[in-house]
Amino acid sequence: MKQIKKLFSTLLVMAMLLPFGAALAAEDGFNGCYTYNYDYWGEIIQSPDAYRVDTVLYSAELGLETAMRRPQSMFVRDSELYVCDTGNNRIIQLHRDKSDFSVVRIIDHVSGAEPSGFATPSDVFVDENGNIYVADTNNNRVIMADKDLNYLASYVKPDSNTFDQALSFLPNKLVVDSSGRVYVLATNVNKGLVKYEADGTFSGYIGANQVTYSLWDYVWKMYFTTKEQRSQQAAFVPTEYENIYIDRDGFIYATNTVFSEYDLLYDNAKPIRRLNAIGTDILIKNGKYPPIGDLDWVEQSQVDGPSKFKDITVLENDIYVAVDRTRGRLFGYDSQGILLWAFGNKGNSVGSFSSAVSIEHMGMDLLVMDEFNGSITLFTPTEYGNLVYYAIEQYLKGDYQGSADTWREVLKFNANYDLAFIGIGRALMQQERYEEAMKYFKMAHDRVNYGRAYRYYRKELVEKNILWIVVVVAVLIVVSYVIRKIKKIKWEVKEYERQRVIH
Repeated sequence: MKQIKKLFSTLLVMAMLLPFGAALAAEDGFNGCYTYNYDYWGEIIQSPDAYRVDTVLYSAELGLETAMRRPQSMFVRDSELYVCDTGNNRIIQLHRDKSDFSVVRIIDHVSGAEPSGFATPSDVFVDENGNIYVADTNNNRVIMADKDLNYLASYVKPDSNTFDQALSFLPNKLVVDSSGRVYVLATNVNKGLVKYEADGTFSGYIGANQVTYSLWDYVWKMYFTTKEQRSQQAAFVPTEYENIYIDRDGFIYATNTVFSEYDLLYDNAKPIRRLNAIGTDILIKNGKYPPIGDLDWVEQSQVDGPSKFKDITVLENDIYVAVDRTRGRLFGYDSQGILLWAFGNKGNSVGSFSSAVSIEHMGMDLLVMDEFNGSITLFTPTEYGNLVYYAIEQYLKGDYQGSADTWREVLKFNANYDLAFIGIGRALMQQERYEEAMKYFKMAHDRVNYGRAYRYYRKELVEKNILWIVVVVAVLIVVSYVIRKIKKIKWEVKEYERQRVIH
């Protein structure tokens, strides 16, 4: 009875303090979720917030007479944000001044094009010259216009036997490289990205997804169905990607949401890929776990299933951030594929999303668009987040001592951050301080880097002590020779004495 009274009293006190705690959380910029990472054993460990919510943009705040409806993508060029307002058949250009965004213009047609308006546009891209490319899905084209919205070109259904002419050409996502080549992710095209040269010529496909099927599917199809049934079934063909992004070096990051859950932890699913010019995946994965988002989920569940990345963006320091449509979370990875942080949730509170559909960045700030309520959330890095980024940038610039010092500052915020130990170890290795580096790699359970540091340390020991090693080896050889000689002489003396006794 006493225990029940004690429990009741505790719950009552907690209930009384709940509003006060919520107020404190709001003052501290609490964003409706918590930030976390994973330790060496794959267990969740809470982390300081790497980002905070700066502002949330809605149609009313932007002064839009017609509210955004089912927006599908965003694109950033310098301080300009382009929003693909799909449901209203328009592109909204916004200008950012600190935390304020203002409408520059509404783009709903292209002069000189036929038809001039858009039909369910699903993506937008703006090149360095200000030329605008729109994936005009239901007009079956990618249309290109100059900065004054004058028509320049259209990229349409490939006139090739490699493209089924009975299918509609439905461009869904697009990117453009520095040479003007256009890469299109088209619905129902499972041969990879459709590639066009700068002059509009179709030049093939790149980065076809791998075929995914189970052994049971294969056996059933080959041995338990008739020829007629097999002809009516879908072939084992690669699936299309979910989204694409091109980084400053011209590499295309692609997200894939069609895979077997059992393939994830064994790195066979590859939900994030980095494609080179010939479509080969060159994404670096030096972390304990591949970049797959959450490591724990309820299998075969629509709500609690694995992370499925709806979109991805790549920062200037090669850190990439993917948004998960399963739980509305953001996952940030460094260039080595190591998870930096994860945060976010599904819901209606600030910092949560009902249906996160697109992610972009301005500098280190992140923008996430919610398709359901037509909002755009601006996240800015916290002091902790800025320190993590600064340490990574220092290392990339060759300031290894500075990077190590900054990682030590990070540890003051988060003493359980394995990446900080790894970062210090890497910096020490670059300074040829291998023995110290080994200690930090050991604390992070980083066996790969520990082994590398140990090999260098061993080599260094040998080089520093080579003279003593030679002397010791020489002495051992001489001593061994003398001992053998003494033993031989003793044996000969004993043998001589034995022979004398016999005779």
